[in-house]
Amino acid sequence: MANSVDPLKQDTDASKREHRPRVLKGGSVITGIQNSEIAVTLRNQHAGGAELKVPLEARVPDRFLLYVPLDGVAYRCEVRWRRNDRVGVQFTGTEPKPKLHYG
Repeated sequence: MANSVDPLKQDTDASKREHRPRVLKGGSVITGIQNSEIAVTLRNQHAGGAELKVPLEARVPDRFLLYVPLDGVAYRCEVRWRRNDRVGVQFTGTEPKPKLHYG
């Protein structure tokens, strides 16, 4: 028992990266404010969330709907982190295509 480090814990960060397939999908952040929609690009996506590329000038709220036309659903999202033009979100549920979507 000279080494008490749990090997599973060491691989946690690497494992997270492996399970986040890169994608290149268009999406829309729908904030609920009338006529408010922000075009974004999904850079990676997994069952629990995604990384979004957003315009630098965009004001993305902490909670919003993310409509992804290729998936045909809107994901309820909570922001987990922000870095420059990237936003990491956690999916908290799904909804059908929003009526507010203009595309």
